[in-house]
Amino acid sequence: MTIGFNVYPLNRRVSQEVIENYRNIPTSHISDNMNRIHGTSANIIPYHRGGKLLGSALTVRTRPGDNLMIHKAINMAEPGDVLIVDGDGDMSRALFGEIMLRTCQTRGIAGLVVDGCIRDVTAFREDNFPVYARGVTHKGPYKTGPGEINTTVSIGGLIVNPGDLIIGDEDGVVSVPIDQTNTILQEALKKIETEEKKLQLISDGEVTESFVSDELLIKMGCKIH
Repeated sequence: MTIGFNVYPLNRRVSQEVIENYRNIPTSHISDNMNRIHGTSANIIPYHRGGKLLGSALTVRTRPGDNLMIHKAINMAEPGDVLIVDGDGDMSRALFGEIMLRTCQTRGIAGLVVDGCIRDVTAFREDNFPVYARGVTHKGPYKTGPGEINTTVSIGGLIVNPGDLIIGDEDGVVSVPIDQTNTILQEALKKIETEEKKLQLISDGEVTESFVSDELLIKMGCKIH
């Protein structure tokens, strides 16, 4: 068995119906309903002009500074897939640039999340193609491998499996395990409803204090002097 140099098919994808159901759900509400531990760190930030990231994860693990397998993944991707690239957080080389951006767009790829660097950053900032990365450098990559496609990867502390639902907005990126998309969606919708009611009460002047009452603080062991 070859370790570290494998290409696997993406056998399961989130349905388009499920993807559309998540279109107006903020990542913060999704994260809150996954115990706030199932998203990327603040080091993975958006570089595109604007727009929501939504799609099924096509995962890539690369050798630091090498993008050979990203090119292979682009060739494999189907419309609506999101490239999730585990570059080991390496900042020495850019794994993705404008030519790859344009190629992804022509293939209908939904976006990119890379735990590593990009370059040609102006092209990304002027476009709505969703791109999240750890940083920017002009230094280009190698293309010698090895690497793996459609295995479990880690992106800024977020574990992603092939086919997971990927959602990204201005606050960052979260993934929802493919078998839990319906459950998390219902909980996130409840969260939205609850927060809309709170905002309306605040707007109406009916809420003047935060949820942290003296009674709660005392119960937690705080002494109010």
